[in-house]
Amino acid sequence: MGRAKAPFVKPLMTAPEVARFLLESCESLRGFDSFMFGSSLFGIGSDLDILIVGPCGEPLAKLKGELRHAGKELPLDVLFMTPSEAAETGFVKREECITLAQLASGRDVPDGARDERP
Repeated sequence: MGRAKAPFVKPLMTAPEVARFLLESCESLRGFDSFMFGSSLFGIGSDLDILIVGPCGEPLAKLKGELRHAGKELPLDVLFMTPSEAAETGFVKREECITLAQLASGRDVPDGARDERP
């Protein structure tokens, strides 16, 4: 398990905008389960909490590079877990994580996570 952070440079996008941006920018995400969680779902806070669940090794190294490049101007706080770590901790359910694909599509998204800006 580990974290990668990028410095904050631009104002936050909405959760669906971030999800679409990451899915379009990071081709390797297709081989992983990717989620957003925490206050970033509701446009609150100073960073975007992202969970990536998947294999270690070369696929993860490639994804980390893509995330570093895509997230250069986003305040990403990325948590990486293997599938067994995610299952053992129950993190996805406990933290009410929402998949990036679900956010990007706008279906079944919490009210505060919609594309609307305050």
